[in-house]
Amino acid sequence: MASCNIFCSVKPQIDSFKKSCFSQSWSNRPHGSSFFNKNFQFRRSSFVIVKASDSRTSKKQVEITYNPEEKFNKLADEVDREAGLSRLTLFSPCKINVFLRITSKRDDGYHDLASLFHVISLGDKIKFSLSPSKSKDRLSTNVAGVPLDESNLIIKALNLYRKKTGTDNYFWIHLDKKVPTGAGLGGGSSNAATTLWAANQFSGCVATEKELQEWSGEIGSDIPFFFSHGAAYCTGRGEVVQDIPSPIPFDIPMVLIKPQQACSTAEVYKRFQLGLSSKVDPLSLLEKISTSGISQDVCVNDLEPPAFEVLPSLKRLKQRVIAAGRGQYEAVFMSGSGSTIVGVGSPDPPQFVYDDEEYKDVFLSEASFITRPANEWYVEPVSGSNIGDQPEFSTSFDMS
Repeated sequence: MASCNIFCSVKPQIDSFKKSCFSQSWSNRPHGSSFFNKNFQFRRSSFVIVKASDSRTSKKQVEITYNPEEKFNKLADEVDREAGLSRLTLFSPCKINVFLRITSKRDDGYHDLASLFHVISLGDKIKFSLSPSKSKDRLSTNVAGVPLDESNLIIKALNLYRKKTGTDNYFWIHLDKKVPTGAGLGGGSSNAATTLWAANQFSGCVATEKELQEWSGEIGSDIPFFFSHGAAYCTGRGEVVQDIPSPIPFDIPMVLIKPQQACSTAEVYKRFQLGLSSKVDPLSLLEKISTSGISQDVCVNDLEPPAFEVLPSLKRLKQRVIAAGRGQYEAVFMSGSGSTIVGVGSPDPPQFVYDDEEYKDVFLSEASFITRPANEWYVEPVSGSNIGDQPEFSTSFDMS
């Protein structure tokens, strides 16, 4: 006589699904990705095995394995389609310029550059919620000194998106700021790119990534870069973005050291002298990094000399980091127009940064290189941490 043994390990998962998944806000799930991929991980035992065997011969007759994950993912998508997106939290990472060559001055007063941009793991978090208002956005942040009116790139990005698409969504936005301003790290540009991505998710992705990238150049030269996959060779004013595979291993750590003083980008460019800049071919720098990795000789930044004129203490800081590092850093250089000094090769700052009174107020953070998958936004690495967090303030501005 045949017997049938049924082993089922799905029910505990279904109970958990009922209790936790439906009690959470499905609208927090980013468009195009499965809720289960990030928040509901099936165990390897999540399947049903049905075995029919003959008790006289002990021979297995039939074995059926059924994995319900695909079915539940489809159910999650159906719930999202019904509910619609109302809240979304996104990571807004900053960037460094591994090298930055200024190649010419343009007729419009800007400079042409050639630079290897790369996203890193330090970043802000931005929380978006749909507002019932159809006439204003509201922005709040956790730090003092960040503009909350229409001069902020977040609000500029929302206005740009509505103008380009004809959509009428307005938002409550909270910016949890970790990236220092005036640092040469592109924090504001990243915020703008992240906002355009978010607005597009709320509108059902009516725009392509390519369109978002092209539009973003209207409000900032560095913004289009963030629509790359995280590593790009940028030319023009920075808005011509050539997406490339990351030439740098992700396990290389770095430390960011930013003095309290900021460098004015306008003042740095005002003091820049093209005739005194490096003559090295930027494509040769890119090739050398791709084949041999990061070293001091490839991390060229033509804006260092004028930035060191604007802020002489920055030159001294770079020199001291190199001297005190004693080989622990593969390269020490300034990012962008300053005033952040980057030490690649170690997450730890030199001891003098802790000991000297002069550096008691510097911003310190460890970081690593990151990228993003196609059709998804950047995700903060779990291991990312700040050595020194910004002091918290709570402010908000209601725009009429």
